[in-house]
Amino acid sequence: MKQKFDVITSTCVPLPLENVDTDQIIPARFLKATDKEGFGDNLFRDWRYDKDGRPIESFVLNNPTYGGCILVAGKNFGSGSSREHAAWAIAGYGFRVVISSFFADIHKNNELNNFVLPVQVSEEFLAALFESIAADPKTQVEVDLPRQTVTNMATGRQEHFDINGYKKHCLMNGLDDIDYLIANKEKIEAWEQQNR
Repeated sequence: MKQKFDVITSTCVPLPLENVDTDQIIPARFLKATDKEGFGDNLFRDWRYDKDGRPIESFVLNNPTYGGCILVAGKNFGSGSSREHAAWAIAGYGFRVVISSFFADIHKNNELNNFVLPVQVSEEFLAALFESIAADPKTQVEVDLPRQTVTNMATGRQEHFDINGYKKHCLMNGLDDIDYLIANKEKIEAWEQQNR
């Protein structure tokens, strides 16, 4: 799942629902595993499949019209419990970016820790993006991490998004927190020598 980020241009999967919580993203019964493998198979499990395991055709992830590595979600995405498994499921499915007008803080950080970029935009930008995707499912979005911009390629409208500088550095260099520490081992050891 560790991939360097730069500029991503992709079509989108629209999920215009507000208050999507982590139990809807990955139901609690799938939380027994202790590694990240296989969680993407159960992303939005109860919305994707009926009780007999058959795909529900009306759910967007089962609609071949939509695809790409960007999930566009309604306001207050990732609310509820703090389970990191929700971010594992999003990354495991193949999403690299989630766009919403608001993210629950813990979930936002869990996405960043799992190399998924949460892009928070204005409600107006989000509404216009949903409209563009509804009009043309092949609508593309460009997410430029170095410049911290997101562009609706159908309209040309662009917004700036915020990201913690440390997390930006880690995403652009494909580093998790441990990788970052290891990369700075010599500096840490030098500081320790100077400050005994």
